[in-house]
Amino acid sequence: MGTEMGLLDGKRLLVTGVLTDTSIAFHVARLAQQEGAKVVLTGFGRALRITQVIAKRLPEQAPVVELDVTNSEHLDALSDNVREHVDGLDGVLHSIGFAPPGAFEFMSAAWDDVATALHTSSYSLKSLTAAAKPLMGKGSSVVGLTFDAAYAWPLYDWMGVAKAAFESTARYLARDLGPEGIRVNLVAAGPIRTTAAKSIPQFERFEETWQERAPLGWDVRDAEPAARACVALMSPWFPATTGEIVHVDGGFHAMGA
Repeated sequence: MGTEMGLLDGKRLLVTGVLTDTSIAFHVARLAQQEGAKVVLTGFGRALRITQVIAKRLPEQAPVVELDVTNSEHLDALSDNVREHVDGLDGVLHSIGFAPPGAFEFMSAAWDDVATALHTSSYSLKSLTAAAKPLMGKGSSVVGLTFDAAYAWPLYDWMGVAKAAFESTARYLARDLGPEGIRVNLVAAGPIRTTAAKSIPQFERFEETWQERAPLGWDVRDAEPAARACVALMSPWFPATTGEIVHVDGGFHAMGA
């Protein structure tokens, strides 16, 4: 019997957004390691120490490089900092989103709050991809996490607009990077109780509706299904798929009522 090959054997991944061991990003990092990948994490500011602590809970402790996606100096230094740990990248996970509290009041939101949401949650997909691109080559994959932006959701407000911009950004990146063999895809996850979710007012309203309408049902405490989709999209098993949004939401998105 030969040794079983992992889905990501020998692959090198950069994973952003690991803040707790319940986050989708943490489960992506964990599953990727179990499937044979070498993983590097990012963190910044006060959360950097938290990411370093959470990194110890992975099957293999992952190195953490500092990256604030709105800081041009951090972005410029990213490829050199990552090179200290791996010699290239086969996959990048974008799991970053932030909007100030004011952005969750649609009609009264100030432009400064909206601009922050768009910069951190939308433009950062281009920023992160461009910063990591010197390490990527043919067969590399960028995967981002979204919350289906085809609809106006209750409570989500300018973060929903930011996600729409995020999804459009992914399509343009797919267009521009496709000729170099780099794929760009998104996973639209159903609501998960994560750090990001806690910042959304009355998030529990999503939870109740989802469980009722998703044909497969939905567990807001289980980030693994979404994480598995991310790992699959970063693997060689989707070689001709780019510009795609894969829904991991129990089927909620396909139901009319």
